[in-house]
Amino acid sequence: MKNFAAIDFETANGNHSSVCAVGIVIVRDGQIGEKYYRLIRPKPNYYCTRFTWDIHGIEYEDTVNEPPFPDVWAELAPRLAGLPLVAHNSSFDEGCLRSVHEAYAINYPGYEFHCTCQAARRVFGKELPNHQLPTVALRCGYDLTQHHHALADAEACAIIAMQVFPN
Repeated sequence: MKNFAAIDFETANGNHSSVCAVGIVIVRDGQIGEKYYRLIRPKPNYYCTRFTWDIHGIEYEDTVNEPPFPDVWAELAPRLAGLPLVAHNSSFDEGCLRSVHEAYAINYPGYEFHCTCQAARRVFGKELPNHQLPTVALRCGYDLTQHHHALADAEACAIIAMQVFPN
């Protein structure tokens, strides 16, 4: 795959519709190009301390004045037109995207998703102790020191995708 968009969502709570951040890295002709990071006012708009303290560090105060998903997606979706999406554990990110479209009654266009975690399992197998994003990213030459920052995770995913998906 030479053209794709790597995507990562962070959520405020256990609802997949509660996206509070998105990171997108667009790859064209096998080269990283555009990068996007946006905070989003989640729906429902509350934060679980486990998500804030143990995962991404984003709090209610960080997003209370940010735009809701439809406004952010109206800006980002045209940049993704015609590109397959890749994510590490893509079922989570695709689930978030579907759920937030449903929460706002936005028509879901049926994005094509590919999973770098599944691909890494096939390519690297037992060479790695696990297939978590930081582990696979490091194997692919990317030191993911900001794990759970949506843009850093999307960039790590893009680096992995360029190595694990056939051209």
